[in-house]
Amino acid sequence: MTKQELRKIYKQNRQELSNETLDELSLQIANKLLELPIWDSLYYHIFLSITEHKEINTDYILSILSGKDKHIIVSKTDFETRSMANFLLTDATVIKKNAYNIPEPVDGIPIDNSLIDVVFIPLLAFDKLGHRVGYGKGFYDTFLSKCKPETIKIGLSFFEAENEIKGIFDTDIPLNYCVTPNKTYTF
Repeated sequence: MTKQELRKIYKQNRQELSNETLDELSLQIANKLLELPIWDSLYYHIFLSITEHKEINTDYILSILSGKDKHIIVSKTDFETRSMANFLLTDATVIKKNAYNIPEPVDGIPIDNSLIDVVFIPLLAFDKLGHRVGYGKGFYDTFLSKCKPETIKIGLSFFEAENEIKGIFDTDIPLNYCVTPNKTYTF
């Protein structure tokens, strides 16, 4: 299927999840992440969930990162340039929702992309080759292209892999892993 077809299907699939199921699946994903060989790194980039889109609740992952004393990086989006600025998440960081309901830091300590070791990536769908479908604005592909080549890219999904996504571009950056409640895919 094409990205557009998958985007429509998986947005609908997510909307059908109850809040209780969403939380349960999010916790299962967080627990599966503990099995990955990624915990020796220092800088972890994570998205803050858009609850209106029924994204994975990343609070569980944030708790793990905090408990392991990792540097947590969050982004602020710029829709004009389709880019993301990254900031260290601290106790003093003020988070506000932007016009698109994306929780973001108001400001903070900027972090260069070259420091980021691991990125947790929101997505709607992915395939068995590590390609992913997001909301279609290209924010993550632009951001990931500016990270160091060895940065580990981990997709988080409530649903299992599609066989193939049609219409992949050269600029689409594939995942290293995708974690679902039931399985970890390695690419």
